[in-house]
Amino acid sequence: MTTIRWSGALICFFWFATALAAPSATDALARFFSEVQSFNARFEQVVLDEGRNVLQETSGKMWIARPGKFRWEYDPPYQQLIVGDGKKVWVYDLDLEQITVRDMGGALGDTPAILLAGKGNLDDTFVVKKLGDQGKLGWVQLLPKRTDGGFEDIRLGFEAGRLRILELIDAFGQMTRITLHNASENTQLNKQRFVFEPPAGVDIIREEVQ
Repeated sequence: MTTIRWSGALICFFWFATALAAPSATDALARFFSEVQSFNARFEQVVLDEGRNVLQETSGKMWIARPGKFRWEYDPPYQQLIVGDGKKVWVYDLDLEQITVRDMGGALGDTPAILLAGKGNLDDTFVVKKLGDQGKLGWVQLLPKRTDGGFEDIRLGFEAGRLRILELIDAFGQMTRITLHNASENTQLNKQRFVFEPPAGVDIIREEVQ
């Protein structure tokens, strides 16, 4: 009986110690946006309609260097390159041979890339809510205070304090779910990754940020 009691006590102790050591989702969110200066990962991206039926599946690699610099490379067959150089956002659709460019401005949250590369006080831009845990993931919700952004509801899932999943819901109820793999934080990144030079002969469309 004594052995059973001690075993039970040890299990409770280790469970309690683990619970204390694991950061909450809101703590992990704050750490990601304040302490992580660079970030890179493989990703899988799924777009779902309002009924959560799959519309598109893509994958690729992403790099972030705060503040405001990022590079997202999508794998074939949906080849697309998105580069933020700190001042402008370049979207290069290789199949269409077309480039869209606009000032980065204050458009935090208009795309996953801009959201993750942002830096500063999230409370200025979002209403932040803790959603609790689901399995291994702790979830936090970001509700944009602006009504003219690209998404109405953003949810981030953290596993052991590290960003694992993003879910972004637009005004039509469609969800973009991004799952990250093999992520690295605060590693040295080549600055040339965040420089974009338009290829010769490619159409360039310039957009205005309202």
